[in-house]
Amino acid sequence: IERGGREYAMRNVGRTNDIGELARLAVAGSDGVVVRLDQVADVAFAARPRRGDGGSMGRSAVIVSISKQPGVDTVDLTRRIESALGELDRTLPQDITADRVQFRQADFIEASIGNVNRVLLEALVVVGVVLYVFLRNWRTTAISLVAIPFSVLVTAIVLGLFGLSLNTMTLGGIAIAVGELVDDAVVDVENIFRRLRENRTADRPRPVMDVISAASQEVRSGIIYATAIIVLVFVPLFALGGLEGQLFRPLGIAYICAILASLLVSITLTPVLASYLLPQMRSLEERESPLIRWLKRWYERLLGWAFRREMPLYLAAGVAVALAGVGATLLPRAFLPSFNEGTLTVNILFEPGIALSESSRIGSLAERLLLAQVPEVEGVGRRTGRAEMDEHAEGVNYTELDVDLADEGRSREEVFAAVRKALEPIPASISVGQPISHRLEHLQSGVRAQVALKVYGDDLDTLRNIAGRMETGLRAVPGLTDVSVERIVRTPQFDIAVDAEAAAFYGVTSAQVTEQLETLTTGRRVAEVIDGPRRFDVVIRLSDLERSPDELPSLLIDTPQGPVPLGSLATISEVDTPNQVARENGRRRLAILANLSGETSSQAALAAAERIVAGTPLPPGYSTALEGTFSAQAEATRTIGLLSLISLGLIFAVLYGRYRSVPLSLIVMGSIPLALVGSVAALAIAGQTLSVASMVGFITLAGIAARNGILKISHYLNLVLHEGDAFGEAMIVRGSLERLTPVLMTALAAAVALVPLIIDPSSPGKEILHPVAITIFGGLITSTALDALLTPLLFRRYGRAAIKRLSQSTPAGRPVEVY
Repeated sequence: IERGGREYAMRNVGRTNDIGELARLAVAGSDGVVVRLDQVADVAFAARPRRGDGGSMGRSAVIVSISKQPGVDTVDLTRRIESALGELDRTLPQDITADRVQFRQADFIEASIGNVNRVLLEALVVVGVVLYVFLRNWRTTAISLVAIPFSVLVTAIVLGLFGLSLNTMTLGGIAIAVGELVDDAVVDVENIFRRLRENRTADRPRPVMDVISAASQEVRSGIIYATAIIVLVFVPLFALGGLEGQLFRPLGIAYICAILASLLVSITLTPVLASYLLPQMRSLEERESPLIRWLKRWYERLLGWAFRREMPLYLAAGVAVALAGVGATLLPRAFLPSFNEGTLTVNILFEPGIALSESSRIGSLAERLLLAQVPEVEGVGRRTGRAEMDEHAEGVNYTELDVDLADEGRSREEVFAAVRKALEPIPASISVGQPISHRLEHLQSGVRAQVALKVYGDDLDTLRNIAGRMETGLRAVPGLTDVSVERIVRTPQFDIAVDAEAAAFYGVTSAQVTEQLETLTTGRRVAEVIDGPRRFDVVIRLSDLERSPDELPSLLIDTPQGPVPLGSLATISEVDTPNQVARENGRRRLAILANLSGETSSQAALAAAERIVAGTPLPPGYSTALEGTFSAQAEATRTIGLLSLISLGLIFAVLYGRYRSVPLSLIVMGSIPLALVGSVAALAIAGQTLSVASMVGFITLAGIAARNGILKISHYLNLVLHEGDAFGEAMIVRGSLERLTPVLMTALAAAVALVPLIIDPSSPGKEILHPVAITIFGGLITSTALDALLTPLLFRRYGRAAIKRLSQSTPAGRPVEVY
C-alpha cells in the first residue's frame, strides 16, 4: 500500500514458535464455548520414534557416516573433513565432542601407498646392485638405471592424461614392472658395450658412433617384439568384468605404460648416454666381471653336457610341466587375497522382536568386552539399528561394531579368534570381518559374508526348516565359521481387520477407516514450526497408552452417523508374521551365512558345503544356490583362461610374422609352460591360494618368459645370417654365451625387484600384490634355468630349416653358411 509517499508491503503472520501459543490454539467452539488444543491433547516436544542408537568406547554417541562422490581423492577429502570437524568441535557444548574418527578409510589407503612407495625405492636399490655386480661398471649401471625414473615419470604423465590417480594398484603395476624397466636398456647397453670392446681390439676399428648405432639396431627388433608380446599377454586383464576388473585394470594400464616407456627410453636415451659415457673408458676389454667369466665357463660345460642328453632333458621338462599343471588344479582357491585393513567390522544379530533399548544395552556390553579383553582394540564404535533415512535399512536387532586395531604382534587370524572369544557371552549371531572386505562380499552375493547358501521357495516355515537342517551340517564343516541363518522369523503383530459390511452400515469405506487409524496410531504431519534455520514437524497421534490393544476397541472413528467405536467396525487380533520378507528374482529367499576361517582350504570347505546341500532333500518347488566370492573367482578363472588362449594365438601370430617359422615360434612360446613349473611350486611353498591376483601374475610372467627366448633365437639368427657363422653347436654355444649376461641380468633384476613385495606380505597394500610377486618370482627361476638348456637344444634340432628359409631373404653380400 502507499502511505505518505512511501510504498509498504503487507505480510500476514499466523505462525508461531511458542509451544504455549500452539497449546492455546482454538480447535472447536459451540454456543460461545471455545475448545483449546491443550484441552483435548497433550502438546509437548518429543522425538520421532527411534529406530537406531549409537555408541563409542562404551558411551552414547551419534555415528555420522560420510561417503565421497565418485572420482574424489579420498585422502584429500578426509583431511578436509577432519579440518572441518576441528572447527566444529570448538563450537559444540562442553559435554559434546566431535573429535573421534572411528573408521578412516584413508588410513588403509595411506598405509598401502606408503608401503608400495617403499617397495619401489627398495626395488630400485636392489636392481642397481644386481646390475653393478654383473657389469662391474658404474657407467653402464647408471645408463641402465636411468630407464627406471624416466619410465616412471612417463607412466605418471600418461596416467594423468587418462584420468587415473596414483593409487595402490597403479603403483603396484609400476612396482611389479620395476625390475623389467631396465631390461630393454640392459640388453641395449650390454650389446653396445660388447661391440665397442670388440671394435677396440679389431685390426681396423670402425667409427665409434657407427658401432653404437649398429649395436643398438642389432637388438632393437628383438626388444620391440618382446615388448609387443608383454602387451599382448595383458589383453585378458582388460576384459575382466566386475570387481576384479575394476581392481586389476589400473594395474595393467600402469604396467603396460611403464614397459612401453622403458622401450622408448632404450631406443632413444640409452644409445645417446652410451655414446657420451662409454667411448671415453680407458679399458673396455678388462671390464667383464669375474662372476660373468665364471658363469660362462660353467654354462659352456653345462651346454656340452646337455647336447649329449637331449631326450632325457625333454622328458624331464615334460614331466615337470605336467606335474605343474596337475599341481595348479590342486592349489586352494580364493577370489582375492585377504586385506589387512587395520579395522574390523563385527555384525551382531539378535533375535527379531528385541526392543531397541535392550539391543542397545547388549551392544554397549559388546563394546566394553572388546575393549577389556582384546589388547589390540584401540577404539570401538557402535550402530544399533539404523536412523531414519539411512542408506542401509536394518532392524533394531542388528548391531554393527567398527573396531579400530593397533598392531600388537599377533596375526590377523589370531585377532579374529580373540574377538570371537570375547563376544561368546553375547546371545546373538556374530560375524567378524573387515569394512572394505565386507562391502566387496556384499557386492558379490548381496550378503555380508564370504559364503551364502540361499534357499528359495514360497512357504517361510518350510524355508526355515530346510535352512535349519543345512545350518547344522555346515557348522560341522572345517574351514567355515560364523555360520548363521538370516533372522527371518515370525514375530507377534496386532492385525486390525475392517469389517466392510459394518463400515458400510455406518456410511464409511474401509479405506476411510484405515486412513483415520493411520493418523491416530502411526501419526500424521499436519504443520511445521519454523525457528530460524530449524524446522519442527507438528505431528498428531494417539498416546502410547491409547495405542494398546486393550484401548483400541474403544477408539472413536468419525462416520456420517457420528463417532463409532473401532470395535464396532473392525476385529483386532494377535497374529504371527515374518519380521521381514527377503525376495530375489521374484521368489522368497532365506540365506545361511558363513565366513572362511582358513582352518582348511576354501575349496575343501566349499566342496563339503556342496555335499551337504546335495544330501538335503528339498520339497517340490524349492531350490538352493551356493554363492559368494568363490563364484566370482570361478567366473574370473574361466574368463582369464578363455582370453589367455586368444592372447597365445596373437603371440604366435606375432612370432610367426617375425621368424616365418612355426618351430621357432613354438620354441619361444615354450618358455611359458616352463615358467608355470616354478610359479606353482612357489605358490605351494608360500602357502598361497590360486586367486585372481596369482593369475594376473601368470599373465605377467608369460610375457617376461617369452622375452629371453626371443633374445636368444634372434641372436642365433643374427650370427648366421649377418655375421657368417656356420649353423651348428659351436654357433649355438657362442650365441648362448653372448646372451648369458643380458638374460641373467634381466631375469635376476626382475626377480630381485620383487623381493620387497614378497617380504612381509600382510602389510597394507602388499596383500594383493604379494601373490603376483610370488608367482612371477617362482616362474622366473624355472623359466630362466630350463630355457638356458632347452632353447639351445630345440634350436639345434629345429632351427636349420628356418635358417635356410630366412637366408633366402637375406640382403646380397651377407655371408651365410648353412649345413
